[in-house]
Amino acid sequence: MGQGIQTALINQSTIKKYVDMDKAIELIRKTYAGMGDGTTKNPRKITLDLGEFDPYPTHDGFLNAMPAYIGSDTVAGLKWVGGIAGERRAADLPFIFGVIVLADPRFGGFKAILDGQYITNVRTGAQTAVAIDYLFAQPSISIGMFGTGEQARQNLDAISRVIEINHLKIWNHRTESAEKLKEDMADLIKGDIEIVDPSKPQDACDVDVIITLTLAKDPIIQPEMLTPGTVIFPMGSYQEISDASILRADRIIVDHKDQALHRGALKPLFDAGELKEDDIQQTLPEIALNGLDQPLGDDIALCIPIGVGATDVVIANYVYEQAMANGDIDNTFDLEA
Repeated sequence: MGQGIQTALINQSTIKKYVDMDKAIELIRKTYAGMGDGTTKNPRKITLDLGEFDPYPTHDGFLNAMPAYIGSDTVAGLKWVGGIAGERRAADLPFIFGVIVLADPRFGGFKAILDGQYITNVRTGAQTAVAIDYLFAQPSISIGMFGTGEQARQNLDAISRVIEINHLKIWNHRTESAEKLKEDMADLIKGDIEIVDPSKPQDACDVDVIITLTLAKDPIIQPEMLTPGTVIFPMGSYQEISDASILRADRIIVDHKDQALHRGALKPLFDAGELKEDDIQQTLPEIALNGLDQPLGDDIALCIPIGVGATDVVIANYVYEQAMANGDIDNTFDLEA
């Protein structure tokens, strides 16, 4: 019996050697182009509810299975990622955790298992930045950031690399967390950084771009808060933007139609029959190939890069190839032995 494929174990510290935000942005562009031309396959993610919405079990979280095939790299992969807001948060651990498994689609077998937490955070920021770069032709924008966690930091870092942020408004229910984000982001923002009163979220909405990255399960963004020409990115896994706000939008853009209708902000309206697939005007992979159908102008636009497994697999495979080329893999094992 022949020897099985050796499976590499790659930890977060090794991943950080090879992927910074600029590289992540480059790889996200590659991913959207591949999805657009059909060389990348990305089924809808499957969610295991661990108490996120269902009453049982009561762990206040979820796990997502996110498979993809990347034709340009001849690799298949799966991200198994979750978020736990219960005991994990009580233990002062980051909300997001996960692993990414890379498979060889020619011979079978698993090439590598990588930490998924850092890749998830960096690609979440990178995909927002790429989307903003697709949508805006102007040299600078203002941002209203709802949430102050790691993904808020990654988003602002990434966006600042593709367009100047001339004004940042930060809303969070804890003012001290907003102050810490302001301090951390001071070197990235060219203009003013303003902390918004937690009781007045509307004060963070008179901007070019609204980004929501909170754990709120009740809507924060209401239709009367929105102004013409604003693009809203509801990036959290929960219902941070009201259904009425979604229905007010003139244009809806997503990264993956099927997935966006079954997870995140659009799901309740789709389940209720009030939103159809035809209500989504474009996808980011379509824009990557052909550009916007028409400029945004004064449209209120909703852009939902909810996150596709292909972006994680592309980044993970890049790390694997770099680590192999540099002899930077210490641990391997043979699953088929």
